[in-house]
Formats: sequence, C-alpha cells, structure tokens
Amino acid sequence: MAGRKPTAGAVIQALGIGIGLVAMVGGFALIAFQYRPYAVPTGSMEPTVMAGQTVLAERVSGNDIGRGDIVVFKDAQWGDTAMVKRVVGIGGDHVKCCDAQGRVTVNGIPLAESYLDENPTVGRAGPADQQFSAVVPAGRLWLMGDNRAISEDSRVHLDQLDGTVPASSVLGRVEGVVFPVGSVHTIDRTSVFDALPGGHAATDHGPLGLAAYAAVGGGALVLITAGAGTVAGIVNRRRTREA
Repeated sequence: MAGRKPTAGAVIQALGIGIGLVAMVGGFALIAFQYRPYAVPTGSMEPTVMAGQTVLAERVSGNDIGRGDIVVFKDAQWGDTAMVKRVVGIGGDHVKCCDAQGRVTVNGIPLAESYLDENPTVGRAGPADQQFSAVVPAGRLWLMGDNRAISEDSRVHLDQLDGTVPASSVLGRVEGVVFPVGSVHTIDRTSVFDALPGGHAATDHGPLGLAAYAAVGGGALVLITAGAGTVAGIVNRRRTREA
C-alpha cells in the first residue's frame, strides 16, 4: 500500500523548523567564530559598558582600528591584563585637554563626545579631569575610558611613550554586551570622530547584530513552528475521535 502523502501543514512545519535551525545554528556559529567574550570588572567605561558586564569583541587587527572604536587590549606596561577603553587618538594625532568648554581636542578640533554621561554623578566626570597634551607616535594608540573620573588610561601613563599603547596590543573591537542577560545589546559605531579630516574615524562593525537576530529569530521560529504543529495534531486527533 502506498504511503500517505504529507499534508500541506506538515510540509510547512518541516520547512519552518529547517529554516529556523539553519538560522539559529548559523548565527551562533558566526558569533563563536568571529567574536570573543571579555569580562569588564571596573566602571571605567560607564555609562557605555557597566562594571560586571561581559562584552563581545570582534577579532580585528589593531592596524584596522579607528578613532572612537572601543577596544580590548593587553599591554605589559599597563599590567598585562585585558582592558577595555576607547581609542581617542591614532598615530600622528595631537590629543589635548582641554578647550574653553572643557572638551578634549584632536588635532585642534574639539570633540562633542556624546557617549559620555550627560548628567554625571559622583565618580563620573566630563570629558577629562586633568590637563594633558600628547602626540601619538606612529603605530600606537591613545586610549581613554568613558568614565573619565575613575578611568586609569593614557593620562596616567604619560611617562611611557606619551601614554600610548602599540596598535598590535589590540585583541578585538567591542560591539556588544552579552551578559547579564537583562543587559544584552549591541554597541553602535560612534560618529563623534567623523568630522576630523584625514579619515580614520570609527570603523564599521561586524555582523554581530545580524548574527544575534538570526540565532534568536531562528530559535523562536523552531519553537513556534513545532508548537503550532503539535497543537494542530491534537486538534485533528480530537476531531477524528468525535467524527
């Protein structure tokens, strides 16, 4: 006897589950291959990244990093532990604080740093809380935390190559927060440095957002499709018994 042909509902269910599985597995695989998690123990990057959060950083070369990028780096002169800071100056830049409005300047151009806390509380200062002037050597980076009042960054290492670190010390570019679950979000590229001449503004981010949507959306599609199929099966069996 010939086998029963699958119903249209069964075909749609199989397609939904298949597509969902591909999207879910592909999204998670892309994140696992291209990104690496790093725990942030201090509040030096608040309010952009809070103390205790875990970030995802895309594996990129320090030579491809631009002004405004948030990076994970490790440098022996800074304690040889992974740290998270924002790139404010690259090789050849003159980074200075402050102008008449208290803003950090790069090559004489003041920065409107929109990522800083607009209403700072205790421990969160404005653009900077000390005067400094440094020229970034070629192949190196000037780094600052967004929480300027407590961040131990390039300003406290001025006696070591003007507070800079080698671009090769960069381990990745931060693009999102992955833990705790209630704080999961992507971190957008900043346009603060776009007005500076000569390029080298913040770089375009990778596929983290797309991969996350694919993974979560795919998982949801699998659950919804499987659930709908189960409910439909129960309804059909009940109708058969009542017939």
